[in-house]
Amino acid sequence: MKKVLLAPIDPVHDIGLKMIARGLEQAGHQAILLQPDLPVEEIIQKILHDHEVEILLLSRTLGYGVGELLARFIDLTDAVGIRERVKIGIGGMAIRPELAAELGFDAGFGPGTTVEEVICFVEDREYKPDLIRTKKIKKDMTASYDYHYGSAVIGSKLSKISDIIIEWVKNKTSPGVERGRIRDEYWDVERWRDRLGNGDLDKYYSGFCSELPQKFYKTGELHPKTRRFTKDEVIGLEKYLEETKARMSVLKLQHTRQKPLVFNQYGTGCPFMDIAHILASEAWGADGVVHFDPSWGARTEGFLDGFLTHQEDGTVITPANLNRIWLALENSTLWQIRAHRGLNTPETVVMAGKIGADLTKINICYGSLGAGTDPERMTVDGYHSIQYAQKYNLPFDIVTNEELAGVPAHKAFAGMLIVTDLAIKLGAKPILQPLFAYSPEVMINDLMDDNYVNFNAAKIYALRKIINAPVWPGAPIGFLTHTEDRVQSAMTTTLHACLAMSLGVDAISIASTDEAYSGGPISVPAKIDTLRAVQDGFRFFGHANITPTEKAHLYAEQIVNGIDDVLDKVIAEGDFVAAIHKGILGSREEGAYPGRIGKDTVKQKK
Repeated sequence: MKKVLLAPIDPVHDIGLKMIARGLEQAGHQAILLQPDLPVEEIIQKILHDHEVEILLLSRTLGYGVGELLARFIDLTDAVGIRERVKIGIGGMAIRPELAAELGFDAGFGPGTTVEEVICFVEDREYKPDLIRTKKIKKDMTASYDYHYGSAVIGSKLSKISDIIIEWVKNKTSPGVERGRIRDEYWDVERWRDRLGNGDLDKYYSGFCSELPQKFYKTGELHPKTRRFTKDEVIGLEKYLEETKARMSVLKLQHTRQKPLVFNQYGTGCPFMDIAHILASEAWGADGVVHFDPSWGARTEGFLDGFLTHQEDGTVITPANLNRIWLALENSTLWQIRAHRGLNTPETVVMAGKIGADLTKINICYGSLGAGTDPERMTVDGYHSIQYAQKYNLPFDIVTNEELAGVPAHKAFAGMLIVTDLAIKLGAKPILQPLFAYSPEVMINDLMDDNYVNFNAAKIYALRKIINAPVWPGAPIGFLTHTEDRVQSAMTTTLHACLAMSLGVDAISIASTDEAYSGGPISVPAKIDTLRAVQDGFRFFGHANITPTEKAHLYAEQIVNGIDDVLDKVIAEGDFVAAIHKGILGSREEGAYPGRIGKDTVKQKK
């Protein structure tokens, strides 16, 4: 047992020392807590009169004059001859370990110090952080869902449309489907990781690529905005990773609830910078990260290879780039490689599955109406992508970003549910991804004239009435409610996050404050702003909730009825691709235009 004197050298701030005193007593030590704001001379007199005191713990919260005050204290202990026999530690909001050491203290304890850390100092033990306290476990957000339809009528209509799609894609293929097949059959990822090459992939692959990848595989010529990393850069990355991982721990954003999981995205163009962003996201509590690729990649038939950096936003998908990122991830981090639009959708899913991703993203309707891919091509490629997602056990979200173009929620949801039912029939695990956004539909119809709560809540109510499936609002939450002000943007993200938590959704995607407004490069401080704000929001509410008004249920009923009406029209059309072209799932007047990329590339299988 040791005798410890605790003295707050502040007018009133002694809460931390009270907690430490209690912890010391529970550990079997004698703790004597002095009143706040005693003169330093009186504290020293206490030690002079009590020769059994072995440890002195001081606290200082206020920052003004702290250096001068503490330096004077140490000088006085030297002058009266107690410095050699008493260990002295200093802690508080104004303290940093470096400052304490510079002033001559035996230890300094800053913000975030645990009681156990101080007890170790008292007992001359090395402090070993409790890894269990911060340990995070990777979660499967689909595990507790059976995909049962609460609305049998809508479920029956969706089943008919899925059958129409399955019949329509029979015996159809595309260059993207063929590259997916080749990557699936011939690319042995473990052999490739052992630097034994791509095997027979090289023999067949480039024949199904467009001009840019073909040039790369014939001559080594890269996209004009990309280059290979140098050897020194790779060595620098490996050194950075080693040093950062050695001192890194992770936070947990959730407070007393387990949901929602929190994702943010990366895609700076440079995998090295991406890894730095991912590590910062993990350290500050993100549960998952989403890979964003450049828009030209979605318009190009085939992937390049090598460890490549890109000078604009969007990180090029190559096996080497993905593998470097995979190696840097914490074991608890969920990793999504999106494949929801463009000409490489099936192969992206295959590569994601083989390289070690946990999730992907597929949506036939958004890919056709909002991302520029020909509906016929997107339907064939999307079908095969879902089959690969099932094979590689990759749950995937189905985003409804066509809402941002002006498509009403009920039409976007009808498209999302069609893909959901198709996925269920193919044995895959879909995740619903409605937008929490101030969308054109909302603006035009004054659906959020009073608040941002009701219509967003209505979307969740409507989907839950229809099907028992995981829900992951995203792309990101709060879209079009943000301004360029970082504080405002972090706040609006947090409010939407807390609404999502109140509604019990499974996950959310958040944007960093500068990214949310598209105001320039994505910075790490902006990511941390948002993550910290969301953590504080979860702490603020705990198990309390944001409660929508009755209007939310009225909106939900309108959405469900709208979905039902759209499904009837698709069935009446009898052709899913034709329904997309005719605007049943989003019209030109609403801002949705059937894409042209990949037009006339769907062929009958030989």
